[in-house]
Amino acid sequence: MAVEDDLAQRRRAARELGAALRELTGAAVATEVDAATLTEIAEQVRALVPPLDAARRERGEPAAVDGGQRARRMYNPASGPGNPIAPPMEVEIVDGTAIGRCTLGLTYEGPPSYGHGGISALLLDQILGHAHSTRGKHGMTIKLDLRYRRPVPLETPLRVVGQVVRVAGRWTESVATISTEEDPETVLVEAEGVFVVPSAEQAERLFGELARLAR
Repeated sequence: MAVEDDLAQRRRAARELGAALRELTGAAVATEVDAATLTEIAEQVRALVPPLDAARRERGEPAAVDGGQRARRMYNPASGPGNPIAPPMEVEIVDGTAIGRCTLGLTYEGPPSYGHGGISALLLDQILGHAHSTRGKHGMTIKLDLRYRRPVPLETPLRVVGQVVRVAGRWTESVATISTEEDPETVLVEAEGVFVVPSAEQAERLFGELARLAR
């Protein structure tokens, strides 16, 4: 119980830090203050790095906040609340369909007033992964085809939906869309994805000890 309590506290703290950094990033890309103020703030921000670097994980090492009986990826770049580059997209599974919700601010701007196309790809790849996992398996994207039908507006609640359409052994084919919450029937971006569950040998080659622990 004590371990789970500590994990819950660390997850709350990671969420708070992620949210604070998103606020900072949002302010940084929207600000029009003078150069002197920008330089001063940059120095203040750099001063915050050493305390965080005092205990850090390396590549291939899982984050401590990801563990526990209810494991989750706190630093996922699309849906992780602890990751400052994530919107973050909140995902739920309804009758086998993955439904994500998020709002993109100026941090994600591509064309003026609209989201960058690469961010749409990130969200769609993530929701397709959630759809794939509804079959009880974790896989990897091997193909992702997108069609950009309309620009994705910033500062507008979005709805991202993914579902599996075909399963063949280790392979899964899925489809996904982005629309606004206000007008879910009008598709802005759509995707088709193919996921595959790595074989035991592939998983061990790619992930080493992590793959062995997951068996």
